[in-house]
Amino acid sequence: MQDNRLNVTVRPMTLDDIENVLILDRLSFPTPWSARTYRHEINNPERSTMVVVEPTDDSKSANGSNPEGFFRRVFSPPPIQPQTHLMAYSGFWQIVEEAHISTIAVHPNWRGKKIGELLIWIMVREAMHRKAEMVTLEVRVSNTIAQNLYQKYGFEITGRRKGYYRDNHEDAYYMTVTPLNETYHTRLLEFGRDLARYICVTVEGFTGQR
Repeated sequence: MQDNRLNVTVRPMTLDDIENVLILDRLSFPTPWSARTYRHEINNPERSTMVVVEPTDDSKSANGSNPEGFFRRVFSPPPIQPQTHLMAYSGFWQIVEEAHISTIAVHPNWRGKKIGELLIWIMVREAMHRKAEMVTLEVRVSNTIAQNLYQKYGFEITGRRKGYYRDNHEDAYYMTVTPLNETYHTRLLEFGRDLARYICVTVEGFTGQR
C-alpha cells in the first residue's frame, strides 16, 4: 500500500540557512529578525536551539514505523514559492530550567498541514533532552489558532504582557507548560504517534531521542 505522507527533515539551523530564513521571516512577521540576530543565535548553541524544516526526497525518508517519530503524509501541498526551499523554522532559548520558545514560523504554502505542530513537538522534546523543567512562550491575544495548539500541548496562560508586539502594540499572553516529567513525556509520545499519521520526519543533528 502506498505511503502518501509528507516527508520532511528537521535539522539544526546553520549559517548557510540565514538567507532563506530571512525570506521566510519576512513572509511571516511584520518585524522580522536581522541576519545578525540569527548569526548570534546559531553561534550560541549552549543557550539557543534553532531548527529548520525542509522537504525530504524519498531516498532520504525515515522509516515511518518509528513510534517516536515519525511522520509522513500527503496533503497534495502546493509548490513552495521559489524564493526559499525552507518550509518552517523555530527556536528556543534556555536559561537554567526554562526553555523559552523565541520564534516559530511556517511558510504560507505549508500552513495548515501540521508543520507548526511538528515544530512545537520538536521544541518541547528537545527542551526535555536539555533537562528543562518548563517551556514558555508569548502569543498574540488575537491568535486563537496558535493558542489552541499550545493548549493541546499543555500550555496554560500565566500572564499578559501589555503592548508586547511592536508593530501594533498588541498584548501578548505568556504561556507555560510544566512540569516536564515522565507523565508529560508519555503524553508527548502520544502526540508524536498521532503526528506520524500525517508526516514522516527525518531528525538530524540533535541530542538523541529520549
